[in-house]
Amino acid sequence: MSNNLIAIKKYYNIGKDVLFPINRSLTGYGIKKTLKIIKDNFPNLKIYKVKSGTKVFDWTIPAEWNVKDAYVLDKYNKKIINFKKNNLHLVGYSIPQNIYLNKNSLIKKIHSLPNQRNAIPYVTSYYNKDWGFCTSDIEKQNIVKNYHNNDLFKVVIKSELNKKGNLNYGELIIKGKSSQEILISTYICHPSMANNELSGPIVAMSLIDHFQKKKNNKTLRFIFIPETIGSITYLSKNLNSLKENVIGGYNLTCIGDDREHSCMFSKYGNSLSDKALIETYKKLRIKYKKYSFLDRGSDERQYCSPGIDLPISSIFRTKYGKYPEYHTSLDDFNLVTLNGIKGGFKVSKTAIEILLKKNLPKNLILCEPQMGKRGLYPSLVTTRSMLSSNHSKSIIEHYMNFLQYADGRNTLEEISKILKINLNLTKKIYRTLKKHHLLS
Repeated sequence: MSNNLIAIKKYYNIGKDVLFPINRSLTGYGIKKTLKIIKDNFPNLKIYKVKSGTKVFDWTIPAEWNVKDAYVLDKYNKKIINFKKNNLHLVGYSIPQNIYLNKNSLIKKIHSLPNQRNAIPYVTSYYNKDWGFCTSDIEKQNIVKNYHNNDLFKVVIKSELNKKGNLNYGELIIKGKSSQEILISTYICHPSMANNELSGPIVAMSLIDHFQKKKNNKTLRFIFIPETIGSITYLSKNLNSLKENVIGGYNLTCIGDDREHSCMFSKYGNSLSDKALIETYKKLRIKYKKYSFLDRGSDERQYCSPGIDLPISSIFRTKYGKYPEYHTSLDDFNLVTLNGIKGGFKVSKTAIEILLKKNLPKNLILCEPQMGKRGLYPSLVTTRSMLSSNHSKSIIEHYMNFLQYADGRNTLEEISKILKINLNLTKKIYRTLKKHHLLS
């Protein structure tokens, strides 16, 4: 059995047996516990906290939400809805309650899915003060049928919204030879759902296990964050560094089922990450579905936003919202299989490996450098000499043209195509310019 397969099995089982039962949300004990478990496996993970109420771009970090218990008692003192039985039973970020309601009033606060009668839906109210419960439609209709309109039900939600709390996220950096970085992002903010929540962290942990044993020529940055507010917070704290160093990367989500392979390219579909993904699927001979950035819904929204403009793509197996179990209690480890995780890992690993091999020269000089003082331009130039010396003119132009396209976005192969010269000559020009400290 390969080392990678041993690692994948290990983190798959951690996800299934240890992480799955934890009640997670944007903030709170669930995220802290999840990050601690990841850190137990990777001591180099750094855990950060940012105070509730902190402004992050146009957003504000919400109060820290924690739940001790939540349930509904019927007239016989029987718990007919019990948060401790399934954490999806409680609407996320529900405010505290200790009240009595009649049947009609209670039914209005219960969410279900008439088209998926045995599934508990996942519902949240992050930024509006509200509360509610979720049940299967079968359970909801049983309440409708088995109780009278004037029956009273006791509703108890023992939750806390702490304005002095924190938002937490984790970061692990695997240093490479270069300061150029590949960013791998995944989220840890959903309760007990396997594909939408835990498949990304499982694959990310497997990737860390693999690449931390290698000598990488670029730096790898892994982050475990709550979705949306977590990426916005992370960007607000690290944007300058990310824009300076990140040459590509991937958002990992819904990457553990075994139905199909799919992806979403960055906003314009022409980033290095996009090209590496195309190369990956071709190399692995995988048929895949490509989704438009107009169909975005995860943290690729933040990474590709105007002013952020990071070259981040998303890798899925079946994209969020495109499988029937999405955001329900049916998104479990019957859906997320070891084989599905292996497939997601293989695509992600190969795409990262391709990015690691890409050489992205970057001009170190603002505006046009003075080539003469570096011996890269004739010391005596006349119009006649320039016109008659095709070789000199060609080399000088190639130097200058190379520097124009050495903006950190083009590989040597792409510059070679743009300049319409062979790759060996392009590499020779690159080495010469780097020797004269014109390129990073």
